Amino acid sequence: MKNIILQKLSELEELENIKILYACESGSRAWGFASPDSDFDVRFIYTRKVNQYLSITEIHDVVELPVDKVLDISGWDLKKALNLFLKSNGPLYEWLQSPIGYKQNNEFLNEIRSLMPTYFSPKSGANHYLSMAHNTLRDDLQSEQVKLKRYFYAIRPALACLWIVENQTVPPMELNHLSTIIKNEKVQEAINELLEQKEKADESAYIPKVVVLNNWLSAVLKNCKEQVINLPSNIMKPDELNEVFRNYI
Repeated sequence: MKNIILQKLSELEELENIKILYACESGSRAWGFASPDSDFDVRFIYTRKVNQYLSITEIHDVVELPVDKVLDISGWDLKKALNLFLKSNGPLYEWLQSPIGYKQNNEFLNEIRSLMPTYFSPKSGANHYLSMAHNTLRDDLQSEQVKLKRYFYAIRPALACLWIVENQTVPPMELNHLSTIIKNEKVQEAINELLEQKEKADESAYIPKVVVLNNWLSAVLKNCKEQVINLPSNIMKPDELNEVFRNYI
């Protein structure tokens, strides 16, 4: 599959006249809880020719291929990505940590990763993950039968939010790294059981509600909501990001 993805990325570069600086896996395969039929969520950051940025009209800042059952491939223009980086965009900070890379300019990746601790806003990041986890718990995990995959869409952001509250640093992308902050053995056992099921079940699988996880999620999110208000915002000037932009276009 990697060869197919690389071919698709090369075709996009030629078709759109762009240069891809970084491409990675961004979904469940990178998070660490893929199902056998999980698709491939490929995300990338690209640049265009300098003259296109000097146009009086705005250039399109997203490139994507039609989504199918196997591949979901899309990318952001570097200018868009850096503006979102300045705002501590959660998905972007995750992409830059992905354990599955497809294509990368090492100099660019090392430079942008080195800026993550400085530009990351704990308050913004925590609010992002708090909202994700809260909405999933409220909307998808209250019935007696729930989608197995939805538990991970609540557990991972809940742990990311808790990580930020406790450490005030960029949270890891992968579930196994985030899980190191879990102190309740029964909760960890319940998550491990779900991971075993997820490895064998398809994306549409349903399971009975796991009460211990619902209760834990409710408690964690309540605690995080009370703590987020005290986190620093870290509003930064874009000077270094402007330099990154100029260096790579």
